[in-house]
Amino acid sequence: MAIKIVEYPNPNSTLKLHVAKGHFATSHSHINYYVDLTMTKHKLSEAKEAARQLAAQYKRSTVIDTILCLDGTEVVGTCMADELTASGFVSMNENNTIYVVTPEHTTGSQLIFRDNTLPMIRGKHVLILAASITTGYTVQGGIEAVEYYGGMTVGACSIFASVDECAGYPVTSIFNTKYMLSDYVSKPYNECPLCKAGQKVDAIVNTYGISIFGD
Repeated sequence: MAIKIVEYPNPNSTLKLHVAKGHFATSHSHINYYVDLTMTKHKLSEAKEAARQLAAQYKRSTVIDTILCLDGTEVVGTCMADELTASGFVSMNENNTIYVVTPEHTTGSQLIFRDNTLPMIRGKHVLILAASITTGYTVQGGIEAVEYYGGMTVGACSIFASVDECAGYPVTSIFNTKYMLSDYVSKPYNECPLCKAGQKVDAIVNTYGISIFGD
């Protein structure tokens, strides 16, 4: 079957959110919108614009030593670090630099840091960057890992979010369901209203993309 993608512009930038409505299954929930963030994560011009908007929220108020990138957001995270350091942003690190780190996932979906990257977390002020924050499950795992390894989480940010806070930390996003996709729903599979209504799942989605079911 075909999935129809619709574009939603951002009034403050050239970025557009690509969205399909339907019935989609993730590893943590069922959702009624698939938000395609592929271009923003991997296209340099879009990643730079996303980084500019997100970094603006932290330039004057938050100490950031490390950006922890989840969901394949390394390009955006690197652009954020560049944006912050170019603006004279002062970190606590030697040479006023910002580390950009990706955690390792174990087979049990736990996040770990090896000895060579641990100094970029331990004792550092860590901003968590995700592609989207809806259930908060992935970001919460990042927060737990940072705190376990001796870091200090200072906030969470994402391209798209349906929440304003996660695990007690504020969430900053470019696109938010407060002003778009107001009927966005994310529910555990056993509470999914679409399943209860007998609507079949259209596709499986995750941070890598979408796998559409055939007819």
